[in-house]
Amino acid sequence: MALARPVVIVTRRLPAAVEEALQASFEVRLNPEDRQYTRAEIRDALVGADALLCTLTDPLAADVLGAGRWRARILANFGAGTNHIDLEAARVAGLVVTNTPGVLTECTADLTIALMLMVLRRLGEGERQLRAGAWAGWHPTHLLGRRLTGRTLGVVGFGRIGQAVARRAHHGFGMRVLACARRPIAPEILADTGAVAVTDLGSLLTSADIVSLHVPLTAGTRHLLDAGGIGRMQRHAVLINTARGEIVDEAALAAALHAGALGGAGLDVFEHEPRIDPSLLYAPNTVLLPHLGSATEETRTAMGLRAVENLRAFFRGDAPPDRVA
Repeated sequence: MALARPVVIVTRRLPAAVEEALQASFEVRLNPEDRQYTRAEIRDALVGADALLCTLTDPLAADVLGAGRWRARILANFGAGTNHIDLEAARVAGLVVTNTPGVLTECTADLTIALMLMVLRRLGEGERQLRAGAWAGWHPTHLLGRRLTGRTLGVVGFGRIGQAVARRAHHGFGMRVLACARRPIAPEILADTGAVAVTDLGSLLTSADIVSLHVPLTAGTRHLLDAGGIGRMQRHAVLINTARGEIVDEAALAAALHAGALGGAGLDVFEHEPRIDPSLLYAPNTVLLPHLGSATEETRTAMGLRAVENLRAFFRGDAPPDRVA
């Protein structure tokens, strides 16, 4: 008699190849409507399944994870960041937590560079003007922007993505790269990326033409860039954020943009997603994207398959390769 397969609840719709891989190994309950789960539905899933394949939109705080005795034994997170999961509450509840690191590095770095180009070259403004029928034709002073080549880039957080951005900026655009990280950066990494290590965030902010954020969201990095930090940036400087929205004090950023105290911003993440601060929507020289950093078929599929492999390893009795708690 065949043994029953583990039951896996998938909280959001995933690429077809991922859902097929899950169905090949598990009894899977999918979410074809792609509707975000409520806290009550998350609790029901933890009671009714052996595993939860979750995403950053799922409310997995202590008030959810600590509310009962669960059948589930593992949370396989679709994504590298786990700030939406209370890891200590998961540990107390006996839940293993895994993530999907590494596979979204290149696409997120590509998008970071794209945001730099969009803001400096005023590409968003140009496209909106053209679509509105407001373009009167070419003339020499129309939508003059600034070139990216040769600028000074400040990279805050120098993990996989920060390094990938630095590599593109230095070798592709001849940029001077300043790197600020919590730990010392190995000399071979600095050589590969063309970066110069800066130990003080304040000096990076005052020196960079573009500041790009690549730190994880923790208690220590929430509002890492607040009104004081933004005030230290040069008036022409541009802020890029493809990490987590809560790292930036959005109200302070919007105020600086409207006051002309900052040259522009390119944001792919927001403090209260999916709600956007209205003052940001109308801020000058600002490009806003709906959290597209890893949004390519290749990367989202790779993320899902990494989560599947973590689940397979766990239910085989092996250590999941990407365990974080």
